[in-house]
Amino acid sequence: MSAAPALPRWADIGLLPLVNLAMALVVAGIVVAFIGQNPFQVLKLLIDGAFGSARGISYTLYFTTTFIFTGLAVAVAAHAGLFNIGAEGQATLGGLGAGLFALWLGESLPAGIMLPLMVIGAAAFGAAWAAVPAYLQAYRGSHIVITTIMFNFLAYTLLVYLLVNVLKSPGQMAVESAAFPPSAHLPTMAEVLAAVGVEWPSSPLNLSFLLALLAAAGVYVYLWHTRAGYRLRTVGSNVGAAEYAGIRPAHQMMIAMAISGALAGLVGVNEIAGVSRRLILDFVGGAGFTGIAVAIMGRNHPAGIVLASLLFGALFQGGAEVTFEMPGVTRDMVVTLQGFIILFSGAMAYVLAPQLARLLAWTKSSSAR
Repeated sequence: MSAAPALPRWADIGLLPLVNLAMALVVAGIVVAFIGQNPFQVLKLLIDGAFGSARGISYTLYFTTTFIFTGLAVAVAAHAGLFNIGAEGQATLGGLGAGLFALWLGESLPAGIMLPLMVIGAAAFGAAWAAVPAYLQAYRGSHIVITTIMFNFLAYTLLVYLLVNVLKSPGQMAVESAAFPPSAHLPTMAEVLAAVGVEWPSSPLNLSFLLALLAAAGVYVYLWHTRAGYRLRTVGSNVGAAEYAGIRPAHQMMIAMAISGALAGLVGVNEIAGVSRRLILDFVGGAGFTGIAVAIMGRNHPAGIVLASLLFGALFQGGAEVTFEMPGVTRDMVVTLQGFIILFSGAMAYVLAPQLARLLAWTKSSSAR
């Protein structure tokens, strides 16, 4: 039996993820039908909830923002040959960094200085937290997967300790910090648009969405249009060849994880500066792990990550609408749909690739006759 032809690059990046998504939706639809619900009605409600109104779009883009940051964090590390499972903890430390700057300096600095400092603080804390597992991998041989998982728990424990024992306001029952001063409030999109005379419904969507798009563009330029990015990708492709070319793999691992941690840390800008406007527990909410699926589905490319983040943002927002409108469909069913997408786009990403490659080859040969 002859081997299947190679899948073209454009099909691998653009077409195969769409096929995998379609398969995930088909399987999820069968499960929904099995429990006695109309899968087409569920899909319609999901799409309407995510994109059918200005408020729904705003919530979808709010979730999308967080997933862009965590997806990029996983992707940059992957290009250096590292599997960063620590975006959850790095995002937690990013929020802590942004929060500490707001609590310490918010009363004395104007917003024009305070907000950039919060962005820098979030990125710096996330990068520093990722640098420790990177050092252990690069210079001590500890596996990055194990250390980043451990650091997720350490980050959450550190945040709990600081909120309970240091940052919680006296006499306050809730485990959270005091509210940030107004100078540390990242404007929402509704506030920005209102300033130019455009009416928009209130939502958590804030200016960090634009920051996420800039981060995606920056990652693209860095990885594919700079020598530094080429060195990083060379290490990820072939460590031996990189060493032969005079590139230091350990150095590149440190750089990749620092950038990865900084990107994950920017989640804190979205959640802490833009939404809660105070330090709270569990503001990341599993987005670091969702970022793994986003990066896989987006093929570790910034453009693909933005689109995959939009998909998962729509699933989160549209799924909430489905559970509200259809009592027979629980939140667990929405999580199941997300699981099918992760399964087909991740673990089974290339199961359909040979058949798709044969179909494309047959279509090409047929059109040439």
